[in-house]
Amino acid sequence: MNPYLNDEYNAIREGVRALCAEFPAEYWRKIDEEKGFPETFVTALTEAGWLSAMIPEEYGGSGLGLAEASIILEEVNRCGGNSGTVHGQMYNMFTLLRNGSEEQKRYYLPKLASGELRLQSMGVTEPTTGTDTTKIKTTAVKQGDKYIINGQKVWISRIQHSDLMILLARTTPLAEVQRKADGMSIFLVDLREAIGNGLTVQPIANMVNHE
Repeated sequence: MNPYLNDEYNAIREGVRALCAEFPAEYWRKIDEEKGFPETFVTALTEAGWLSAMIPEEYGGSGLGLAEASIILEEVNRCGGNSGTVHGQMYNMFTLLRNGSEEQKRYYLPKLASGELRLQSMGVTEPTTGTDTTKIKTTAVKQGDKYIINGQKVWISRIQHSDLMILLARTTPLAEVQRKADGMSIFLVDLREAIGNGLTVQPIANMVNHE
C-alpha cells in the first residue's frame, strides 16, 4: 500500500492543482522569456497557506510535515510551474524553526506564514571554497552586542525577492577547532537593512533563469 495515496495527500494535491490552474503555461513561458520572478504566483501560493505548510499552528502555519511539503512542491512542478521559485521559503524557514530562539520564532514565523516577510535565501556557497563547506572564509567577529561579518557568497538564489537570508559564517577559525565542522554559526540577516549598508548583491547571468 502506497502511503502517499491517502485522502489527506490527495486533498493537498487537488488544492495545489486548483491554484496552479490559474497560472497556465503561457504565464510561466512569459516569466522565463523575461528572466523574471513569478511574483503573482508566489503571492497566491502564500495567501493560500501552502508555503506555511511546515510552520507549526501556534505560529500561524498548518503544522504539516516534510511529506506534505514535498507533495505541494511536486504538484507545482507537475502542473507546469517551477517549485524552485518557492521551495526556499520552506527549507530556510525550517532552519529558523529548528535553531532559532523562542523570541525569534514568535516574531518571524507568523510574518512568514502570512507573507508579510519572505525567507527564501541561504548564503552558504563561496566562490573559492568549492564543495567543502567547512572551509568557508566568511567570518563573523563579535564586537559588543553585534557581529561584524566579512566575506563573499555565490549562488544565493532568490535574494532579490527575499526579505531575510540565512547566512553561514565561521565564528571560530578552522585552525582552532577540533572538528572542522565546529566553529560555524548561522545568522538571520535582514536584507532590507543590510543591502546598501555593507552588503552588495550582484546578479549572475545563467541559462536557467535561476538568478
